[in-house]
Amino acid sequence: MTEEIFERLNRIEVRSGMERQIKSYVLRNNTLDEHQKEIVKKYGGKYLLFFDEGGRIDVRGIYGDEKPLVIEIGFGMGEGTVSIAKERAGYDYLAIDVYLAGVVKLLNNVGSQGLDNVRIMRFNAPDVLEHMVDDGSVAGFHIFFPDPWPKKRHHKRRLIQRPLVELLARKLEKGGYVYLATDWKEYAEWMLDVLSSVDSLENPYCGFADPVPWRPRTKFEQKGLDKDYEISELWFVKR
Repeated sequence: MTEEIFERLNRIEVRSGMERQIKSYVLRNNTLDEHQKEIVKKYGGKYLLFFDEGGRIDVRGIYGDEKPLVIEIGFGMGEGTVSIAKERAGYDYLAIDVYLAGVVKLLNNVGSQGLDNVRIMRFNAPDVLEHMVDDGSVAGFHIFFPDPWPKKRHHKRRLIQRPLVELLARKLEKGGYVYLATDWKEYAEWMLDVLSSVDSLENPYCGFADPVPWRPRTKFEQKGLDKDYEISELWFVKR
């Protein structure tokens, strides 16, 4: 069983459906050291979910309750994920990322603290949404500090593109939200334009959103603030 978990951790995308020819990520490390393997052995069976093209995410079966589901795309090292899961315990969270070190770090924190409302998946998020998430079933999406790919020739690699946002909107329940944050001003304007172009989403703030008190300031965010970067937040709601 453990070897199967290790093997499935290394499969992170499919080549159909919402598969994108241009990826928004570049993998730099795809191996586990012995300490990381022990974390996976200890907690992986309970907290890791794996991609199943023919399956569906059964919230009640996985989490053992009927709480609203929030999906986080790209959680970094997961410190914000853990904080929000504790602060907003009335929600279940599915945290999706492709970076192995962050997946194991979050797995260790969630497992050692026994946070039953968090599950983790290492996979390409658009594939997960397209194949495993029912339309109208998600209460919210969190996308915090996605890679801005600042050079113009790399803008095509940005995660926030209209096809993905249309997919997010389709998966949201009525009144569900998409919550984004970035410290790259030009990308903030880009995201605002893309989300505003999707008719099924509404911006209650007209422009950028007010800060939300339950989103913690992470170490990554603080590094940007130390460089005088401006934090921009967006909050859109499904009509």
